[in-house]
Amino acid sequence: MKIEFLETIKKRDPAAKNYLEIILCYPGVHAIFFHRISNFLAKFHIPLLPRFIANISRILTGIEIHPDAKIGKNFFIDHGSGVVIGETAAIGDNVTLYHGVTLGGRGVGKGKRHPTIGDSVVIGAGAKILGPIVIGKNARIGANAIVISDISDGKTVVAAAAKETKAEEIEYYI
Repeated sequence: MKIEFLETIKKRDPAAKNYLEIILCYPGVHAIFFHRISNFLAKFHIPLLPRFIANISRILTGIEIHPDAKIGKNFFIDHGSGVVIGETAAIGDNVTLYHGVTLGGRGVGKGKRHPTIGDSVVIGAGAKILGPIVIGKNARIGANAIVISDISDGKTVVAAAAKETKAEEIEYYI
């Protein structure tokens, strides 16, 4: 495991105390480790084993990364439970995802179905980025945003904020 990767996590997560804690206690780190192995094997068209390793990773970490997803260096999944990264997703360098993020497909056809994420993008908790769209470098995606079209470099998108309502108007939803 490269020191640069661990140092990147320490910079991005103020709760990270030391390298040993990161290596032993961060499920996002474990998922990325498993992905690097499954992705390496998938490049050689080895049947079943890459998907099996990815499935073991999902069981152990709660993070699902398809073996064919392309992931750049210094990728960090913080509080990773519930993250899903689809088969044709491509993720640049220095990207951070938070829990509950989906980089999902639209449709079941062959070819590119999942998003391409540029370098140095941050994607907030619960965000859903769907389809063969491009998120430009240095973009910020807010928590629970649903993104279905391209986002330009350096742009920030957010979901609608919660609003105050009368208690009797919401009883139906509880």
